[in-house]
Amino acid sequence: MKFGKEFASQMVPEWQEAYMDYDFVKTLLKEVQRFKLRSRPPATPGGLKRKMTLYRAFSGLTQRQQNHPSPSSNDIESHAILVTPVNREAPEKYQTTFLMAEDEGGEYELVYFRRLDEEFNKVDKFYKAKVQEVVKEAEILNKQMEALIAFRIKVENPQGWSWEERSGDLTRLASDVAASAAALAASTPSGARANRRVNHMEVIEEGSTSHDHSDEDKDEKDNENSLEENVEAPKQRKILKRKKPAPLQILNHVKMNNSLETPRSTIKGVLNVPNHTELKFTRQNLRKVEEQLKRAFIEFYQKLRLLKSYSFLNTLAFSKIMKKYDKITSRNAAKSYMKMVDNSYLGSSDEVTKLVERVEATFIKHFFNANRTKGMNILRPKARRERHRITFSTGFFAGCTFALLAALIYVIRARNIMGQTGQKQYMDTMFPLYSLFGFVVLHMLMYAANVYYWRRYRVNYAFIFGFKQGTELGYREVLLLSFALGTLALVSVLSSLDMEMDPNTKSYKAFTELLPLFLVITVLVILFLPFNILHRSSRFFFLTCLFHCICAPLYKVRLPDFFLADQFTSQVQAFRSLEFYICYYGWGDFKHRRNTCKSSDVYKAFNIIVALIPYWSRLLQCLRRLYEEKDPLQGYNGLKYFVTILAVCFRTVGYTLNKGVTWKVLAWIFSVIAAVVGTYWDLIYDWGLLQRHSKNKWLRDKLLLPQKKIYFIAMVLNVLLRFAWLQTVLGFTLFSLHKQTMITLVACLEIIRRGIWNFFRLENEHLNNVGKYRAFKSVPLPFNYDEDEDKDE
Repeated sequence: MKFGKEFASQMVPEWQEAYMDYDFVKTLLKEVQRFKLRSRPPATPGGLKRKMTLYRAFSGLTQRQQNHPSPSSNDIESHAILVTPVNREAPEKYQTTFLMAEDEGGEYELVYFRRLDEEFNKVDKFYKAKVQEVVKEAEILNKQMEALIAFRIKVENPQGWSWEERSGDLTRLASDVAASAAALAASTPSGARANRRVNHMEVIEEGSTSHDHSDEDKDEKDNENSLEENVEAPKQRKILKRKKPAPLQILNHVKMNNSLETPRSTIKGVLNVPNHTELKFTRQNLRKVEEQLKRAFIEFYQKLRLLKSYSFLNTLAFSKIMKKYDKITSRNAAKSYMKMVDNSYLGSSDEVTKLVERVEATFIKHFFNANRTKGMNILRPKARRERHRITFSTGFFAGCTFALLAALIYVIRARNIMGQTGQKQYMDTMFPLYSLFGFVVLHMLMYAANVYYWRRYRVNYAFIFGFKQGTELGYREVLLLSFALGTLALVSVLSSLDMEMDPNTKSYKAFTELLPLFLVITVLVILFLPFNILHRSSRFFFLTCLFHCICAPLYKVRLPDFFLADQFTSQVQAFRSLEFYICYYGWGDFKHRRNTCKSSDVYKAFNIIVALIPYWSRLLQCLRRLYEEKDPLQGYNGLKYFVTILAVCFRTVGYTLNKGVTWKVLAWIFSVIAAVVGTYWDLIYDWGLLQRHSKNKWLRDKLLLPQKKIYFIAMVLNVLLRFAWLQTVLGFTLFSLHKQTMITLVACLEIIRRGIWNFFRLENEHLNNVGKYRAFKSVPLPFNYDEDEDKDE
């Protein structure tokens, strides 16, 4: 793979604008190359077809000692570039002076170096800002660790440990910090040392206990730094003794943070009860604190790793592009430019490397009892490998699904099932039961397509949804689950295609009639299965989001919560099918395929309620976000769902239940309003399109798809499918299809519309994250320090 593609594939998606624009700089280099090819005569004599270097005198296989003259001062005239720092503003910038500008075609190279300097200064500035951020976060985590150690002492040993008992550990820690500072000072270039007045190595300090030595004590110091170590160590001890309070005294300035994530904490927030509570020294609270800090350290460590990768990739990109420049122009500029890169903050700063080492040591020692293997498995989870058995199983069940579908069509045609007397009874009873699986399978197939295209166009859907690293399902896994469910459903359908009762028993076979119920129970059992099989992490994530949707607005609304609620608004017929399951198998005569559900007033009332649940949940989520974020857009979004609730009510009462002209007129009015407002919201706010002054006319400035026409096609489809409800109010049918068939087709069209909506909704969310360089989730911390204590420090 070429470096350009490898470079793009290794980028942090949300930071891609902060990386060196390798492709553009490469195009400038190609301009230089094209000019050289046009203007330069052949570099070799007439009959020679190879490079000139291949015709130089042979120097022999054995290395000869030769006294090379030292370079004179005039050699600088042969240099192509001169790179110097420019301190016009607070952040240091670098500027390349091209010394060969008077050469033929020098203006092309001048443009190249100007753009290269812009890219480097951009990268260096971004990296410096991010390092400053992580250093501040490290200081916060340092305080949290001090409080955790004190809390742990109070829980496990209420009497506490005296400061004198811990002085030996802190002395060793001071010595380690001083030695690290000395080694760092000796290995850092003078230019970079001047930029780093303060050594950030001590920002994550371990509140060492009287246990065994930690992993960070493993580095041995060079003899040449021993003198500096002896001088600095007493100073560091004095600083530590002056700054670090006794462990149990820390708890006097600390309170527990209560984030608004539970119904109880939400109610307290509404009643203006303080979010910070006094400490309760129980093992349950200790476990809770440790879990929160574990998550914080894991997230912080991932940020450090990505920063290291950012520094390495950009340094490598500058090295590659300068080598290409030297090759094209036959100059020797790469060495000078890379020397500047190595001496810059990007190349010489090692705060991130040191922080990585300290975070690893702290995490392993304090959360995994110095078990490095377990700790590193959590900090660096292994990447999931694509398994051949998943691909094989997906293909197998896909083949079974299509074969069974073809068999079903053939059986219906061959036996003329649609013309038999029991066909209407079958469509009124069995068809709604099996249509549930069709809705679920279709939605899963659309999600699998979404995942495929999200990955193809580098939409970081795992980060947006908040999946635990390494547990997100790929499109193959989703296809496997959907085709497996489709296979089971089609087998059940083929088993219960009898249109006439058994003449002996005067009833249908009980087993085949109960197959849909057995299949629903099987799916529910698998969904709630507590064992670590069949993607337990994804199942529990789904159930958690589902519970948050049901309990809205008592839980803080996150993107996966309202995203799932939006999916449910497209599955209204699936909810009504579940209601029919309960009525049919609970109060109906399934052996004779008879029921009184459609004539029951209770069933009709619940038919409306069930259809409103997804919209009502979404409305409550909008109100919760309006209360928390004070964003009026959330209020307008809530009004959109309220109008939709009214439209669904009036359509159900006016057309499904035939309650009169007034209800039908209201249904028309509110359905049109809901469809127009919903379409406008989809295109403007959810997709971020139809921006009049965008550089991509009527779209948006940033697009992931290379073909703009796809966006216009998606917009047209969204508008057309938004008005699929017209079938309900107009009552038209296609090819004399049964009413239940038309209802199912309209519901499938809505699921397809939702699948299209999903892709562009997450694309817009991803681009918003890119614009804000938002690549990490904020993790709530367990402790809150009093402001007075911070001022004292």
